[in-house]
Amino acid sequence: MKKSLATLALVACAFLPGCLGPNNAFNNLHAWNQKVTDSKWGNEAVFIGLNIIPVYGLCYFGDVVIFNSIEFWGGKNPIEASSK
Repeated sequence: MKKSLATLALVACAFLPGCLGPNNAFNNLHAWNQKVTDSKWGNEAVFIGLNIIPVYGLCYFGDVVIFNSIEFWGGKNPIEASSK
């Protein structure tokens, strides 16, 4: 099992080089969470809830593995950055 995971990690390193991108999906979720309510306590409750579910984790994983890779290989990120 450990050898399989190590092999998978090496293959991923070979196919995903330099895919550090803008993380638009994660940043859009974070920007939305900062203004979802007028209360900082309400925003914190939503933040904690989205971490328990784990929306933040899945969003970041999707950014790193899918959307930033698409941008690296294709030149355009399918998720537009939010206007700040």
